[in-house]
Parts: sequence; C-alpha cells; structure tokens
Amino acid sequence: MADGMISVDITSKSFDGMPVLGPISFRIAPGETLALVGPSGIGKSTLLRILAGIDPEFEGRVQRPGALSMVFQEPTLLPWRSVLHNLLIPHPELRPDAARTMLARVGIDGKETLFPGQLSLGQQRRLSLARAFACAPKMLIMDEPFVSLDPETAETMLRLTEALISEHHPATLFVTHDLREADRLASRVLTLKSTPSGAVLGP
Repeated sequence: MADGMISVDITSKSFDGMPVLGPISFRIAPGETLALVGPSGIGKSTLLRILAGIDPEFEGRVQRPGALSMVFQEPTLLPWRSVLHNLLIPHPELRPDAARTMLARVGIDGKETLFPGQLSLGQQRRLSLARAFACAPKMLIMDEPFVSLDPETAETMLRLTEALISEHHPATLFVTHDLREADRLASRVLTLKSTPSGAVLGP
C-alpha cells in the first residue's frame, strides 16, 4: 500500500444477524477528500467507525495509516479539563507553546484556561478541529462536523476546515447530509444506498 493510502474492502457488517453493510470497496489517496452521503440510519457512521478502527467486528479488511484523527458530531470534550488540557491529553508529545499556536490557528487563542462549558458551540467545534489537526494526521475522519450550527457559524467552520485540510493534506473521509458541503470540500462523493444485504455504494 502506498504511504498514506487508505484501502477499504468490507465484505459485510451485521448487528445481531441483521445486515447493515454489504460489499463496500474504495480507496482514498493521500491528500484526497471524499464525502459520504446517504439517508439517516443507512450505516454511514458504522462505516466510519470501522474505518477508524473503533469497530473491529466486520468481515473484510481495512488498511489505514497510523496517524489518524476523528472529528465527531459532538465536540466530545472533557468538561472538567481546560481548553489547553483537552488539546494536550490526546497529544502528550505536543509542547504547550505549540498547542497554544494551534489554538490561535483555529481562532480561540487566549481561552486556554477556560473550560468547555464556558465556550460557545462554535468555539467547542474549533477546539475539536485543533485537537484533530494538532498531530498532523495522515488520515482524517469527520462525522457531520458542521451539524446543528447556525448558517454563519457553519460557513466559518467550513472555511476553517478547508484551510486546515489544504495545509495538512490528510486523506479525508467525512459524512454529511448537505450536498453543498460535499461539493465544496470533496473531490469525490460516495453514496450509500440500501439493499437486502445491507448498504452498498451506489451512484
């Protein structure tokens, strides 16, 4: 496998004997961004969890680089830890000055001593982006990263995400229900559609 290339070959995925994913195969090249779309409940988040290595219970094979980051639908921050510590906990090798530089890059400099509950939702999302890009990932997975944001904040976050992807060039897969986001961020769009054997990629 080429350095940084992601290779996904899933034969099947079931929950309690119920098929969720059918045969799915695709590749993501270094620096390429793919959008994953499809109706709610079809298995998009399940596919992301398999790709991230969170769910190993499937038939098939996934090859991925070691340096991986994930941005969830919710910021998933530790409410009892400061902004700076939320960034440093998953990146213990990161120097505090480098962490502060990353916070400034996403527009929340000066807030490192605050706690997540003292931040707006948009600021929490900025922190989750800073955490994802702080390790210069070779692979980035995003699960509806702009959901529940007002249009102005969503546009700001979209521009920031575009800039960070352009700077770091990870192989990226993100789930969205917004085709405008998919067209704007992605070089390719993958669509999941339902079949009796589970969701598969379709036109």
